[in-house]
Amino acid sequence: MGSHPTLNYSPILDEIIGETGFAYLRLAREAEARGIKVISFGIGQPDYVTPRHIRESAKRALDEGFTGYTETAGIPELREAISWYLNKRYNAGVDPEEVIVTTGAKTAVFMALASYVRPGDEVIIPEPSYYAYAQVVKIFGGTPVFVPMRFTPGHGFSLDIEAIENAISSKTRAIVVTNPHNPTGAVFGEDQVESIMELARRMGLVIVADEIYDNFVFNGARFKSFLSFADWRDHLVYVNGFSKTFSMTGWRLGYVVARREVIPRLVNLAVTLYSCAPSFAQKAAVDALRGDWGPVEEMVREFEARASLLASLLEDVPGFESYRPQGAFYLFPRATGAIARLGVRDSEELVKTLLFKAGVLVLPGSSFPDKAGEGFVRFSFATSRENIVEGVERLRSILSG
Repeated sequence: MGSHPTLNYSPILDEIIGETGFAYLRLAREAEARGIKVISFGIGQPDYVTPRHIRESAKRALDEGFTGYTETAGIPELREAISWYLNKRYNAGVDPEEVIVTTGAKTAVFMALASYVRPGDEVIIPEPSYYAYAQVVKIFGGTPVFVPMRFTPGHGFSLDIEAIENAISSKTRAIVVTNPHNPTGAVFGEDQVESIMELARRMGLVIVADEIYDNFVFNGARFKSFLSFADWRDHLVYVNGFSKTFSMTGWRLGYVVARREVIPRLVNLAVTLYSCAPSFAQKAAVDALRGDWGPVEEMVREFEARASLLASLLEDVPGFESYRPQGAFYLFPRATGAIARLGVRDSEELVKTLLFKAGVLVLPGSSFPDKAGEGFVRFSFATSRENIVEGVERLRSILSG
């Protein structure tokens, strides 16, 4: 705290945990400065450049001088394109007036939780989880309630519906569901999605559905969007964006879908926070949705091949319990055996050891709060097959000794 009363910052700042994954990227740069060639499985970003037709669209918008403020909710043609895409894919019946464009999916998560979380509310978050959900809940005076997912060796992760139901109290306001799932690479099947929706109906809860990885589904998985339910408006706030599907991480574009009467109130919040999303990026996003999907389909096929390659190679590495991911671009194997073999204390110490002794960066499971991630590590296979082969061989060498 500041030494003078006027400099005392809000106590909430001490409760907010940043994205620790970026701290490990800094450690990787430190390792490289020491002359270690690092193979990174750390970053959750496609290793593809944004497709050419999307970049060209942004250039046209810039050349035409489309560089000023836009409508806070997003330019009409983008809101129409988003609703068109969601309706074509999920038969959701979304109206453009039920969409607000945000500065990335992180902002969309902030807006979605802001729309319903009140001081004293509890929000159920299946874990391991993406770190940001709990932080936003805390900002709005709520309490994150973490419910561990089920891990089955050889099969991966699934929601524990019974545990989620048992965690519901009189204070429960919402359930956050990420599907496909970061950090585990799970895709929750139709039965699990329907079970969560039925819980929401029966208990009068809000579902915050983050489906940012909805196009990364493979290995025979069947994905069901929460928007596909006819009564989605009664229970759902939906989050998606452009960063993953179109490899547009730096463009900062996401969106929220919610009941019609919620959107104007979110617009009031948005104009206070960020005025509008980047103008020329919105123009490019229209062409992303309505244009050539060939590059996306090619990228997803490549990621499916990488998922199978990484999973199969890790099966031969002592200390890891591997499985075949079904979506996103992550694998989250149990690593308690590796922790024991190397004589380290926990997943954080394991990650540092693997980085500085093998030149391989993965992220510790403890970065994906609250406690269920400990003893696991996250691999992002958003890297080349050559890197996957070499990286896993380095791990095998250090763990086979």
